[in-house]
Amino acid sequence: MTTSPADPPRVDPALAAGNRRPMAAYIARHFQWQVADGVATITLNRPERKNPLTFDSYAELRELFHALRWADDIAAVVLQGAGGNFCSGGDVHEIIGPLVRLKAPKLLMFTRMTGDVVKAMRACPQPIVAAIDGVCAGAGAILAMASDLRLGTARSKTAFLFNRVGLAGCDMGACAILPRLVGQGRASELLYTGRSLGGEEGLQWGFFNRLCEPDALAAQAQALAADIAAGPRFANGITKTMLHQEWSMTPDQAIEAEAQAQAICMLTEDFKRAYEAFVAKQKPVFQGD
Repeated sequence: MTTSPADPPRVDPALAAGNRRPMAAYIARHFQWQVADGVATITLNRPERKNPLTFDSYAELRELFHALRWADDIAAVVLQGAGGNFCSGGDVHEIIGPLVRLKAPKLLMFTRMTGDVVKAMRACPQPIVAAIDGVCAGAGAILAMASDLRLGTARSKTAFLFNRVGLAGCDMGACAILPRLVGQGRASELLYTGRSLGGEEGLQWGFFNRLCEPDALAAQAQALAADIAAGPRFANGITKTMLHQEWSMTPDQAIEAEAQAQAICMLTEDFKRAYEAFVAKQKPVFQGD
C-alpha cells in the first residue's frame, strides 16, 4: 500500500508503543471506571461511608492519573462520588487509625503518595471535571481542588478540615492551589478554620464553575466533559500544561512559552481542519492530531 504526499506520515509502531497506552479497557479495583466517547468517568464508590479514600484507592488514583499521560483514547475525565456525596476524605479507620502508629519515615511515605495523586492529576493532559454533591471534605476537597473544572450543587459542603484533626492546612498542595482559585484571604479562612464552604458561597468565590440540581449534576458533568472531548485534544492538553506551568513564570516568560506552544499547535491537522471547516461554513470535527 502506497501513500500520497498529502497523507499524514504513519507513526512508527515502536514509537507508538512507547507513547500510547489505550485505557478504555482498564479494570479498576478500588473505584468504578467507565469510558464512553473519549470521556472517562471515575466514581468513588463507597456510598455507605460517603466515599472515603483508603491507602489502596490513593495508590490506584496516583497510578491511573499517571498512566493517562499516555492514553490516546481518553480526552476528558469526570470525577464523581456515588450516593449523593463526593468524598469524605481519608477513611478514619483504614487510614487515620494506622497513621497514628507510624514513625516519621513511613508517615512521609504516605504524605508523598497523597501529594503524588495531585501531581498526577495536574500532569495528565486530559481536563478533569469534578462533579461535587454533598460531602466534599479533607482529601476529597483536595481532589476537587486539583481538578480543572468543578460543578457543584447548592447542598454541597466543601471543607479543608485538616486543622480540625490537628494538622496543618498545607496538605497535598492546598496552600499553592486553593489561593489561586478563591484568593489568598478566602483560602486562608478555609484552611485556618476548616469550615464548610457551601454551594452558593463556593460559586460566588469562584471555587465552582456552576451549580446544578443534584439530579442533573452527573449529566451536566458528562456534557461538559463531552464538549471538551470533542475539541482539539492535543491543543487542550497544551492549554492544561500551560495553565499549570505558568504559575512559576514571569509574564514575559509566559508570553514566550505561549508563543512557542501556539506555534506547535499551528502544525496540527486539527488547526488545518478548523480552517477548512470555517471556509466551508461547517463545524470542525477534531481528531486529536
